[in-house]
Amino acid sequence: MRATTLEKDQQVGLGQLKVLANLLPYLWPAGRSDLKVRVVAAMVLLVCAKLAIVTVPLVLKAAVDALTPGAAGADAAGLALVLPLGLLLAYGAVRVAALGFGELRDTLFSRVSQNAVRRVALATFRHLHALSLRFHLERQTGGLSRAIDRGTKGIEFLLHFTAISVIPTLIEVSLACGILWVMFDWRFALIPFATIAGYVVFTFKVTEWRIEIRKQMNDADNDASTKAIDSLLNFETVKYFGNEDHEARRFDGALASYESAAVRSRSSLSVLNTGQSLIIAVGITLLMVLAAQGVVAGTMTVGDFVMVNAYLLQLAMPLNFLGTVYREIKQSLIDLETMFKLLHSDAEVRDRDAASDLDLKKGEVVFENVSFGYDPRRPILKDVSFTVKAGNTVAIVGPSGAGKSTISRILFRFYDVLDGAVKIDGQDLREVTQSSLRAAIGIVPQDTVLFNDTVGYNIRYGRPSASEEEMREAARLAQIDGFVAGLPDGYDTMVGERGLKLSGGEKQRVAIARTILKGPKILLFDEATSALDTKTEREIQKSLKQVSRDRTTLVIAHRLSTVVEADEILVLEAGRIVERGRHEALLTRGGVYAQMWARQQAAVEEEPRPAVAAAGGAAE
Repeated sequence: MRATTLEKDQQVGLGQLKVLANLLPYLWPAGRSDLKVRVVAAMVLLVCAKLAIVTVPLVLKAAVDALTPGAAGADAAGLALVLPLGLLLAYGAVRVAALGFGELRDTLFSRVSQNAVRRVALATFRHLHALSLRFHLERQTGGLSRAIDRGTKGIEFLLHFTAISVIPTLIEVSLACGILWVMFDWRFALIPFATIAGYVVFTFKVTEWRIEIRKQMNDADNDASTKAIDSLLNFETVKYFGNEDHEARRFDGALASYESAAVRSRSSLSVLNTGQSLIIAVGITLLMVLAAQGVVAGTMTVGDFVMVNAYLLQLAMPLNFLGTVYREIKQSLIDLETMFKLLHSDAEVRDRDAASDLDLKKGEVVFENVSFGYDPRRPILKDVSFTVKAGNTVAIVGPSGAGKSTISRILFRFYDVLDGAVKIDGQDLREVTQSSLRAAIGIVPQDTVLFNDTVGYNIRYGRPSASEEEMREAARLAQIDGFVAGLPDGYDTMVGERGLKLSGGEKQRVAIARTILKGPKILLFDEATSALDTKTEREIQKSLKQVSRDRTTLVIAHRLSTVVEADEILVLEAGRIVERGRHEALLTRGGVYAQMWARQQAAVEEEPRPAVAAAGGAAE
């Protein structure tokens, strides 16, 4: 058991050293000589500030001795008045100098620390976008957000308080002990040193115990945040099933775990503070007794006694604060370790070293004997082969779970195929850069998620550099311009989080406009009109037909009426293509496609006409 605990402590130490090693390049950034100069200047000012602060008790000693009756020079009235006055002025000047050096140091170093926070946060943000779709499907958004937030705050705290508390305190303690040893004897240096050593060891041991409690607090905090965000994002579902009390109970359960951990954390903090105060009190008492004995014996002056007391007070103040800082630094290291683990997570799909940009010419898409499964033990696509010739439209239909949407994810290279290859203009997607590949493809997905911004911003997202006129033309082609014109704020209307203020059909039309504005060579429609009413669907089908003219188009559809004009229709069933051909030929064959067509037509004929359109949105 002891060996296991030792190994665990060593792993924790190595992990924290690795965190600091990961952070150092951000403090000494390559190509930023201005920041390096600031770091050096801040360190010089730090030393100057500490030299000034340890001089304060020396000046105070001289002033006290000068004012003490019987001291040398005290009988000369003029000198007795002039000398202490000069020393007191010097005392004030040294204190102001120490403060000034410290403030200037903080001002210079703030640019370095804030730049480090910014660069780490940006690197993490970029890396999250570089991670695979699998990671984002499995993530817990609330916990992930908290990890990043605590990590960036941890950097700022670690840099700030290390620079203004830990390192300065170590320098001040070293200087003070050295001065006391030189002026008196080794005992005056040993007592402060032993006191500080005992303080640090005690703080370290108790803090290690408290860290485990803080980890439990973090886990409970993440759990509560995840449950709250997940519940609020699914607000409508909660309302549909009347599960408000159920969600409240789940959230309260997570809060109860946090409450229990927080109480234990506060109790352990009391133990830590009490022990720290006791150690400091013992050290101060011993040193004062030693100094008092020196005064009584005549080997020390009253000024020496005051000087020793001043040094103790100066050391006690940062030491009291150091306890809090030490705990927060340990917590910051934990938060940073979590964020750096996230930053160093391997991307499942990454560009190869020799990857080149996609050389898009005609836009022909080829699937060659593609097999794929999210779990290799459960294949989704099995030996799928088809070609979408440049400028043609190919539709993929089939029942739910057949693997239709998986094809779109593979085409965008959110996943790499297990067997076979996907090619565009003869280039294997694994050999080209992901950015150039995705720039060549436009998609209208089945589940349209919008940013919590304006209608215009969400349309322009397809091409942020587009002009106002181009954005409005895309909206017109997507048949959404009339709807936007009726909004009080027009294209400046906020759509709400995930577009909740818009109906399903309105969100889908915004997504279509966004893709039209992007103007890609290859188009992918994944149930693009699934959320639209019949009238709007016909109108948009005309627009989509116009937009997809001379473009390679892949249509994934459940509603067969939307693909009757496709150049080729692929029928996917259980991950295999079981039929292919044009609409008329497939109907004549009387196979799977013909049966699906018959069922859908019968359902349309039996469907009752809606009496009233849904309030606030298009009828769907």
